[in-house]
Amino acid sequence: MATTTESAAPAAAERRGRPAPAQRLLDTATTLFARYGIRAVGIDRILAESGVARASLYSSYGSKDALVIAYLDHLDHRDRTRWNEATAQIADPAEKILTFFDLALASAPSRGFRGCQYANAATEFPEESLPPVIAHRRWMLDTLTELLRARGATEAAGLARRIQLIYDGALAGSKLEHTVEPLRLGRAIAAELVPPGRPERLR
Repeated sequence: MATTTESAAPAAAERRGRPAPAQRLLDTATTLFARYGIRAVGIDRILAESGVARASLYSSYGSKDALVIAYLDHLDHRDRTRWNEATAQIADPAEKILTFFDLALASAPSRGFRGCQYANAATEFPEESLPPVIAHRRWMLDTLTELLRARGATEAAGLARRIQLIYDGALAGSKLEHTVEPLRLGRAIAAELVPPGRPERLR
């Protein structure tokens, strides 16, 4: 009975303006994983707080492990979108680089200084390779490299790695100290590393 009912739920839920079961599972998991950690949150709690039957979890994601990957994919998409939207009207590559820090400065207090969610996930699963985490870090590194080249850096790839490392450390420091000051300092150090000169508009 539960399987039959839940199979019709997505269309019915959408007609009522309520998210479909798969989306409710993802939304609930995103909130709980960010707040308490992935391993600390059992699947029963996700089901109870999302109001979704267990059958829908298996039909939508197959397992908690798959839901974790969907959660990390969601974070990656969300963070790329936020950065793209925040830099849409910015021409200077240096300012685009510093926007990574600006977004962290803006969100850290409201998120309870929980640090980098990708690093948190990697810490919880040290024996596993998490594709969305790898993909997000590669996107950030490639983006920084492209922006530094546009700014005129001669060793853009190496400098991009240094700035990403500063960003990582700033997030970790902010989490440990429960303050935005490490992020402010990281931003200032990154700004000093960006080559001076006339910026070029990215194509």
